[in-house]
Amino acid sequence: MNTAVQGVREVYDSLKPGDRVEVIHGVTVGSSAKWSTTTVGKVLRCERRRHGLHFRRNADDKVYSDILILARDDGELTTVTIDEFTRIKKI
Repeated sequence: MNTAVQGVREVYDSLKPGDRVEVIHGVTVGSSAKWSTTTVGKVLRCERRRHGLHFRRNADDKVYSDILILARDDGELTTVTIDEFTRIKKI
């Protein structure tokens, strides 16, 4: 695990309900375009959810993602999946 991913893991593991965070998620579009999106909110829950996002996997092959459930400033609830392109900052 590289140090950037390890740093995100440490911040993720330390989050508690009520913490205010800024999540920056990098997105690669095509072969060269890179976008980033930022979500700011209050942590409601941290979860590990099972999903079936992979094509042609064995039915009993379990795949999990770490997620944050945030309440944004306008009251909207949003779910952010944490991966190797995600940065989390406590604010």
